[in-house]
Amino acid sequence: MSDSPVFSLPTRVYWEDTDAGGVVYHAQYLAFLERARTEWLRAHGYGQELLRQSHDLVFAVREMRIDFLKPARLDDLLQVEVELRQCRRASFAFAQRIVRDGTLLLTAQVRVAALKASAFSPVALPATLYQAFKSLEAADV
Repeated sequence: MSDSPVFSLPTRVYWEDTDAGGVVYHAQYLAFLERARTEWLRAHGYGQELLRQSHDLVFAVREMRIDFLKPARLDDLLQVEVELRQCRRASFAFAQRIVRDGTLLLTAQVRVAALKASAFSPVALPATLYQAFKSLEAADV
């Protein structure tokens, strides 16, 4: 695991990700972003199933702002980046980017809420998890 606060997941564009013109369908970017956040958690030792079983904790997207800058196309190799910008007691704010060969294709700001899995209601992170995630916040740029 790198000391960099930016996590990057390589993602290939397949037929099922595209429209009839071979361009990534706009909703598919949400899946790319979600997978990268999931793998970011896993890379830090917090698989989502483990969090659900051990802490009765799941996450749900609460808010998302996306800026589509350039299209991705069939067979492109993308880097889907995740950076934790803010950890609060019951939510995270992420900055995400999708890049192809150094070209920025998409930016996103995503707020994710912590939920009690058994009730699907908002919940504060356990203190140990809060401290662990808080330590992963990117320094202000």
